[in-house]
Amino acid sequence: MNRAMKVGVVLSSGGGRGVFAHTGFLLALEQLGIEISAVAGCSAGALVGGVYASGTDLHDWARTIAQAHTREYWTPDPWPRFFWQMIVRKGRGYTGFSGNEAAIEFIRSNLTAQSFETCRIPFYSLATNLTQRCKTLFSSGELAPRIMASAAMPVLYRPLEIDGEFYSDGATIELASTEAICCQHQLDALIVHHVSVHREGPEGLTYAQRQPWSLVEILYLLLYRKRPWYLSDQALAFHNCRCGCSAPVVVVEPDLPELVWPLSRGGIEVQADAQRQAVELLQPWVSDLEGDAQQLGAGVRAQ
Repeated sequence: MNRAMKVGVVLSSGGGRGVFAHTGFLLALEQLGIEISAVAGCSAGALVGGVYASGTDLHDWARTIAQAHTREYWTPDPWPRFFWQMIVRKGRGYTGFSGNEAAIEFIRSNLTAQSFETCRIPFYSLATNLTQRCKTLFSSGELAPRIMASAAMPVLYRPLEIDGEFYSDGATIELASTEAICCQHQLDALIVHHVSVHREGPEGLTYAQRQPWSLVEILYLLLYRKRPWYLSDQALAFHNCRCGCSAPVVVVEPDLPELVWPLSRGGIEVQADAQRQAVELLQPWVSDLEGDAQQLGAGVRAQ
């Protein structure tokens, strides 16, 4: 009998849509019986991955986000304060519409473990270190603020200070960090769930200008302008790890409906669609993910 393979999961950034999509994806892995040995996430992926790694039941989490109110994670400044900051102070020192306190508390209240060290599986959160101008992969300390550091989208949220340094959305530097867990944990296979919206050129700008909260859509254009090495414009693709171990990398890129900020409706449909597509795409490879790396590698060579 083949030994059980060690499978890792990387969850990309993806805004509010990503929160629902990644939740549906993890529910699909649970449905297929695929056990996860380590998880890394960026922005929305850090939120969902951290909640999962902490030991929180996915069904409980799905119910929570379906019923969550915007004010639980988004507390923009009152208009008088905003105009004072922008007109009187000319924007000096004003770094975002909303503070992070409510969002951190929302995250904290949905975690079972409160630190990286007490998570049931290894977890990594990718953030942008503004102080050092580099990316940071958090793997120790309190979970909630370091998850929020990964998800603090510029302009919408103020940068988050941790240990004297300031952090912002990890998507500004990398949409997903595949090297975080693959070689480090000697994984047999890595599954990347990529849900970041990718638009380019005049069409992308035209789309952004027609949407509610166009400023946020333009931010998405800036954040998601870089195309990760593993994308191939296919719903399911196979690669090898580029970090040295050559483990098979399975990339799932679903075709999902979009959500607009602030999130108010449509999330449940995104979650269900992401779960359905992941089950359909990965079902033929379940036996390989459970114990036959050689066959999974054949999928890579066939691409």
